Parts: sequence; C-alpha cells; structure tokens
Amino acid sequence: MNWPVIINLSGAIVLIVSLFMIFPIIISVLNGGSDLKSLIYSLVTMVFSGGILYLVTFKKKTEELRHRDGFVVVSLSWALVALFGSLPYMFEGTFASFTDAYFESMAGFTTTGASVMTDIESNPKGLLFWRSLTQWLGGMGIVLFSLAVLPMLGGGGMQLFKAEVPEITVDKLRPRLIDTAKSLWYIYITLTVICAILYYSGGMTVYDAISHAFTTLATGGFSTKNTSLAYFNSSYIDAVATVFMFLAGVNYSLYFYAFRGDMSRFAKSDEFKFYLRVTVFATIIIAIDLWQDSFPTLLESLRYAAFQAVSIMTTTGYATADYEQWSPFAQILLVMLMFFGGMIGSTGGGMKQVRILMMFKQVYRELYHLIHPRAVSVLKLDEKHIPKEILGSIWGFLFLFIIIWVGGTLLLAVQDIDIITSASTVISALCNVGPALGAAGPAENYASLPDLAKWVLIACMLIGRLEVYTVIILFIPHFWKK
Repeated sequence: MNWPVIINLSGAIVLIVSLFMIFPIIISVLNGGSDLKSLIYSLVTMVFSGGILYLVTFKKKTEELRHRDGFVVVSLSWALVALFGSLPYMFEGTFASFTDAYFESMAGFTTTGASVMTDIESNPKGLLFWRSLTQWLGGMGIVLFSLAVLPMLGGGGMQLFKAEVPEITVDKLRPRLIDTAKSLWYIYITLTVICAILYYSGGMTVYDAISHAFTTLATGGFSTKNTSLAYFNSSYIDAVATVFMFLAGVNYSLYFYAFRGDMSRFAKSDEFKFYLRVTVFATIIIAIDLWQDSFPTLLESLRYAAFQAVSIMTTTGYATADYEQWSPFAQILLVMLMFFGGMIGSTGGGMKQVRILMMFKQVYRELYHLIHPRAVSVLKLDEKHIPKEILGSIWGFLFLFIIIWVGGTLLLAVQDIDIITSASTVISALCNVGPALGAAGPAENYASLPDLAKWVLIACMLIGRLEVYTVIILFIPHFWKK
C-alpha cells in the first residue's frame, strides 16, 4: 500500500469538506444561533487535521494511486469525513455520547436518514443546516466532488471513481474524468436549485426550502421538522417531493445526455423503463390497498401511496404518514421496495434497479432453457450483450448483501431487540433508507437502540453506501498482500 498517497488524499478530502462548514456558520450568524462557536471550532479542527494529513505526506508521495489504494482511500475518507462531520454535534452537546454523534453524521453523509435526534426543532438552525448539507454532499459522492476540484489526482482519479461509484460498467461521460465529475455536479446543483425554488413557492421559508432540497436530491430524508414533510400538510409540497425524489433516483448520465439534447436515452434505457414500471405498479397496488381502509378517497390514497412508495424505493425516507398503521400487505411491500433502490448512477441506495432487472432476466432465461434445452439465448441490456462476468458479479453482490443482512440482524437480535426491528433496521441501513419498522418506524427513531446496535448499523450504512464490495474487500487477507 502506498500509505503516503492514501493519507495525503484522505487529508485533502477532509479539507475540501471542511470548506462547506462556512455555510452553516453563515446561517448561524444570520439567525443569532447558539451554535456559532461549535461550528467555528468544528471548522478549525477540520482544517487543522486535514491540513496536517495533507502537508505531512505531500512530499512523500512516490507512486501514483493504484487500484487497491483506491479502495482504501474511499473507505477511509468516508469514515474520516463522518468522524469530523460529527464535531458540531459533540461541541454543541446535541447528543450524550460520541456514538450518537457519529451515528447521526454517518447517517447524513451516507444519505441514510436514520436519526437519533429526538427533538429536531429544538436544535439551532446552523446545526440543522449542516445536518442537511452532509446528506447533499454524500448524495453525489464526497470523492466524486473531490475529483471535480482536485486535478492533482491525475490518472489515479479513475481508481477512486470506480471504488466509490461501482457500476455495472463505469463509463466516463467526457474524455477527462474531471470533466465528468464536474458535469454530474452541475446537473446535481441545477436540480437542487429548481427543487428549492418549487418548495419555496409552496410556502416553505428559504431556509426550509434549501434544507429540504438538499435532502430530497440526495435521497437522504433529513428534515428540519420533527414530523418530516407531514409538518407542512400540503399536497403541493408532497407532489414536488415525490417528483424530485423520483428524479433523484434516475441515472445522472441520462440527464447528461438529455441536457445535450438527446432525450432518446430515456426511451432506450431498459433500467429506466423498469424503474418507471415498478414505481407505477407499487403506487397503484398500495393505493388500492389503502383506499377506504386508511383513506376515504382514491385520490388521497394515490397521494400518500405515491409519496411513500417513491420515498422508500429511492431510499429517501421522508414520511407524510405513519405507514406502520397501514395494512401488513402495504408494510411488507414497502420493505420489499427498499431492496430495489434507485438506478445505477443515481443518488439512491438499495441494490439498484439494474441488478434486480438482470436477476429477473437471468431467472427467465433459466426457465426458458428448461422448456427449450437446445435454445441459445443471450442476456441483453439496452440491446448490448451482458458478459458472464457481470452476471457473476451481480449474484455475488446479492449473496454478500443477504449474508450481511442476516448477520446484522442476528447481531441486533442477540441484544434482545425484537425481530421486526432488527431485520428492518439492518435492511434500512444497508439500503440507506432511514425509517424502518418496529422501534425505528416512521413515527419513532433510532435513539432507543443500544450503542452496540448503533455501531452495527453504522457499519451497514457505510457498506451499503459504497455498494458492499468497496468495504468488504478490505477484510480479505489477500488484499493486503503484495
């Protein structure tokens, strides 16, 4: 391992993230918040620590970043950023323990939205703005943002890109990786601004509109209100949130081509069509199930069904209703949607739509071969042949995902946490959703869980955000051998 390069880049990423602390400081000054000192102390600590890591190793870099180094940099930088992101909570005394502060920070940067904050509205605005901002930064990817502003990475940048954004195929949209990163962030910022404007038009304050736009486009789900978006009790705001949560779950490369005038990419994308069908089907099924039992009219059922289905499937985690009061059928369907997640290349978590689609295609092909043993068939996605190596990677991902889910559930269950809470919180953390069932349902939060359970979920959040392989590979002994 080229540790000087790894430490140097990790320090640079911490420095870059520290610059964003300026924005909550401004919010605190404008509102006369009590959190000003805490935010300033956090900024100074981040700049000093990141600067030390960066400067001490700057002249010791002897080699270019290698493939294996990229996995270490990405995992280490996410863990460090979450650590420094917890500083405002600790300096302000928001939580009684470091575990809770780190949990909240990791939930922010990984866009999980699982919270241990019991009374959100009692906290100063600067602190809450930082809380929302962590999700926005984590949504598109901390390392991806660093690639946009750190041309010093050179050829090693692609190693970081692949480690943080492990797709079925990782294609650069532009010849230079730095231009690809910039293009994705320009699109992300544009959609965030439009969403904030629409929220503001619906009656939100500028502060609330920006905060919720951050967490909507990041598919994070943190809110400035205790009751999430239900606080506003507005069908208009629900509609805006539903549309932009759906848009946030779309592969950003499709937007890249759309902004260049090529709208046909949406029609040609098998994954997008699958994503759209799943959304519509789930909404209709849940709405019919809720009609009359939970809501008096079909239109009202559609409103809440669409919002919650999109919120859970894109792993945003907003809530406008306590779905634990809905029928068991609706609850189970929502848990199933957690697995689907958003599209590859989106800010959404979960297993990703394309993996689910490819598994369906593979199962259908196996059944077809049982009927026609001599038939020769190939698996295609967007009219392109899918190699066996990709299919093997998908099934390996699925197996690891299930093993981690089962293992995490057992680790929680052994702490006398009921099976519903254990299983649903682990899958919610792995899929970066936030709300779960049981003691961590949409009307509760994670504060009541024991510390050990929170650390299990912290690990699951990071593993899920970096799509399993990037973190798990670090625990393979052969990875560390020369």
